[in-house]
Amino acid sequence: MENSFSTMTVDTYSQALASKAPVPGGGGAAAVCGALACALGCMVGNLTIGKAKYAANEPRLRVLGERAEALRRELLLLSDADAAAFAPLSKAYGLPKDDPAREETLERCLLAAAEPPMEILRRSCEMIRLSEEYAALGSVLLLSDAGCAAALAAASAKAAALNVQVNTRLMKNRSRAQAMDRELESLLAEALPLADKVYRQVAEALK
Repeated sequence: MENSFSTMTVDTYSQALASKAPVPGGGGAAAVCGALACALGCMVGNLTIGKAKYAANEPRLRVLGERAEALRRELLLLSDADAAAFAPLSKAYGLPKDDPAREETLERCLLAAAEPPMEILRRSCEMIRLSEEYAALGSVLLLSDAGCAAALAAASAKAAALNVQVNTRLMKNRSRAQAMDRELESLLAEALPLADKVYRQVAEALK
């Protein structure tokens, strides 16, 4: 995009999100939230590596860091992809109802608009799994940050799921829509209880 949301300052992005502009919206916000979760995970690893007490954890923390950083970058790019997919959908809704190409165009655009938030969901759920390891392997001084990573990744996943469903519910190809919904439900069913578990364990450890 000419003005990439992924490279905006937090202030500029949040102003754009608050404005009357149709993008960024919930999908993009979900992506940014997920990217913040990944960044927190990276921070936990980076501040733990080099401490003698956690030397045995360093190899795995380095692997986690590489993956979390890749997810962070991917999620920020997906904030742009989500916005780019909305514009054609908005135009498709504006086509006259008697236009013979309207239904096919709308169906194509609904599928395209559902794909970025589905990718956001997949990556956020992966970050939830990484956050469990960060909580277990990172410095105890950073335990709250690992818990925050899990909480933010869960918020990202739930927000992304809504942005998939707002499109699949209108798709005429019900088999395709239902396949996406089943994947969505499966991802959430596995990841959200894990995020809750990490959060509860961290909260309990901090008492």
